[in-house]
Amino acid sequence: MTVNRQILLAQIPEDRLSADNFRLVETEAPSPGAGEVLLRTRYISLDAANRAWMLGRTYRDALSAGQVMAGGSLSEVVESNDPGFKVGDLVSADTGWQDYAALPARHLEKVGPAEPITHLMSVYGIVGLTAYFGLIECGRPKPGDTVVVSAAAGGVGAFVGQIAKIKGCRTVGVAGGEAKCAALTTRLGYDAAVDYKADLRALRAACPDGIDVYFDNVGGRVLEACLFNMKDHGRIVCCGAASQYDGPHAAYAPRGFPGLLVTKRLTARGFVVMDFSDQYDKALADLKGWVASGQIKVYEDIIDGFEHLPEALVGLLAGENFGKRMVKVV
Repeated sequence: MTVNRQILLAQIPEDRLSADNFRLVETEAPSPGAGEVLLRTRYISLDAANRAWMLGRTYRDALSAGQVMAGGSLSEVVESNDPGFKVGDLVSADTGWQDYAALPARHLEKVGPAEPITHLMSVYGIVGLTAYFGLIECGRPKPGDTVVVSAAAGGVGAFVGQIAKIKGCRTVGVAGGEAKCAALTTRLGYDAAVDYKADLRALRAACPDGIDVYFDNVGGRVLEACLFNMKDHGRIVCCGAASQYDGPHAAYAPRGFPGLLVTKRLTARGFVVMDFSDQYDKALADLKGWVASGQIKVYEDIIDGFEHLPEALVGLLAGENFGKRMVKVV
C-alpha cells in the first residue's frame, strides 16, 4: 500500500488559528479514474487566503471541520488516464494538504519548465500573476505615481513593489517591524517603508503629495490610513484583507469607507487572478523577462517537511515570512 499522508482541518478556529486546529492522518493513496490524473505533491503553497476559506464562502466553498485542508500545490504526474498529461509532467493543482491526489485532468494546469522549479509557485505562479494583474490591470499605474503596498514583504507585495518601479512609480511599502521595513528598501527597492506596528501616521510623511495607487493586501487599519491619504481619483486595488482573517483585529472596520470613495472620487476594484486567465502568456513573458534582466528579484521562504504545514501557516499569518512561503513535501 502506498501511504498518503493528509492534514485535516480538525476544527474551525474560534479566534486565532493554531497548529492544534489540524490533525495528521494516513490513508491509502487514491487511484485515478477515467479522465483523471494521479498527482504527487512536491510543494504546497501557503497564503493568507487559507485562513479566509475557514470563515465562509469566497471564490470557493467554505472549509468545514474534518476535511482535508485546502491548498494549491506544485505537483508531479505519477499516473495518467488522460492523453494530455504524461508521467513526470509538473502541474499546478488544488490538491489540498496531502501527498497524493487523483483529480480530473480538466482541473489541472501544466506548468514549467523553470529553474529553480519553486519559481513556478512564486514569480511564475499565482503569486506573481496576482501582483502583475492587480497592479497593471486594476491599479493602472502611470510613471511618477506614488504606489503604496501593504504586506509589502509578503509573496504578492514583494512583486508588486518591484513591478511598480519598473513602471516608473515611486513606491512605499508597509510592513511590520524595523527589520522588514529595512529589507523593503535594501532588498526590494522600495523608496520608503512604513512600520504599521510603530506608527501609521508616518504614512503621511512618506507620501507628502498623497497616494495614487494603493495595493491592499490587509484591510483594517492600514486601509483606513491609506484612504485618508489618497489623492483625488486615486485607485485602490483590493487583493486581500489578511488583517481581518485571524485574531482580535478581525472585526476592525476602516473609518472613511465608503465615504471617502465619494468625496475623493476613488475607484476600488476587487479581483481574483483567474479573471485574467486569457492573458497569462503575456504576463509570464513579461515576468520572465524582468527576472532575466534582474529587474525583479525573487525571494522565497521554503520550509522543509510536510508535517510542518500547520505551524508554517500560523507563522505566515503572524508575518514571519519574507517573500513567498511554501512547504517542500518531496
